[in-house]
Amino acid sequence: MRKVIASIDMGSNSLKLVVGEFLRNKLNILAVSECSSEGIQNGLVTDPELVIESLKNVFEKAETMVGLPIKKVIASVPSQKASFIISEGSTTINNTDGIIRNIDMIRAMQAASYNQIAAEEELASIIPINFKINNDEVVPNPLDLHAENLTVKTVLVTVPKSNVNPLIKCIEKIGVEVLDIALTSSGDYACLKNDTIKNEIGCFINMGSDTTTISILNKGVLLNTKVLELGGRNIDKDLAYVYKLTKSDAKHVKENLCLAHNRLANPSNKMELTNKLGETIWVDQYEGSSIAQSRLEEILKMAKKEINLLTKKEIHYIMITGGVTEMPDFSLVLESIFGHHAKIATVTDLGARNNKYSTSVGLIKYYENKLRLRNKEFSIFNLEEQEELGGVGRKINFSDNSVLGKLFGYFFDN
Repeated sequence: MRKVIASIDMGSNSLKLVVGEFLRNKLNILAVSECSSEGIQNGLVTDPELVIESLKNVFEKAETMVGLPIKKVIASVPSQKASFIISEGSTTINNTDGIIRNIDMIRAMQAASYNQIAAEEELASIIPINFKINNDEVVPNPLDLHAENLTVKTVLVTVPKSNVNPLIKCIEKIGVEVLDIALTSSGDYACLKNDTIKNEIGCFINMGSDTTTISILNKGVLLNTKVLELGGRNIDKDLAYVYKLTKSDAKHVKENLCLAHNRLANPSNKMELTNKLGETIWVDQYEGSSIAQSRLEEILKMAKKEINLLTKKEIHYIMITGGVTEMPDFSLVLESIFGHHAKIATVTDLGARNNKYSTSVGLIKYYENKLRLRNKEFSIFNLEEQEELGGVGRKINFSDNSVLGKLFGYFFDN
């Protein structure tokens, strides 16, 4: 079976839809679609009708690229007011051979989440910390081991339904099924993790348009997160205020003239504009970059403070991602605040090599990992569509109903 998965990152500045296929455990990007997002502010839906129109646009672009309708996606959800609950659950192994199966792991995780989720909360992820067999031996993966009982220690990640349901309803309105949801932090980690950080305690910072999300992870387990309502759009507002520009002109200045730090800015590099008063003005690169630098330093200083509030444990790595990090010379402003303790993450997947895609690319990897752990095969395209996509006429034992979305945010079952 071809393993094709799609994800959508619903940001305040843009919607990013990515379609990828796994071949030999490597992700190959089939399509990347992006359009401006209307009706979303700080990651939350403010105008459903505008969101629906934006969704139609981004899906139409992606469907043109792959030549097939996209009817199933993994979706990012806002991290505002996310809660993290440490919980345990146990189950007895009733198999005649006493071997732990996938269903036993699911039952233990069901027990861990039982009566833990408030009525107004939505379970975004259930992340195993470790498993224990026979109330004694701790193992990372108990599958196929002999045991009389199984206990799992988990982190339950929940978000307010009032934040999530409007996003899902907008997607469903255009005839697309949401297979799974996850926080942006889960996507970022899945996209950017490596052998060095996967066994360490660290921090991911995603600098987006309206928000900056700070997340603490321990060996890949999301422990805490904080959302600052500051991002790249604040630079637009600063430029618009100083030079009396429209928001669109200010954004143009930021994207086409400004550097993230003024150290290498050239005062002779200028841009001519007409401000809101009808006056002709010149914005030079040094002044514009100084304005951008000031705002970026403020955001990074606040993020640095939040890291100390989110955890008292020693941080071994700090990785920065998000579209704002693509600004020229961002590394200079990052170093001025964090020294050499932080680094800009880099999305290396061919076809999506831009940090603004870290969440959407990561959500695909996040979901594929869950499928692999569950030993499930899945594709957003049915048999006929798979044959049309690749032109390979082969019989595949596949049913559209073999996977019915997420089960407690980690494993899947019929």
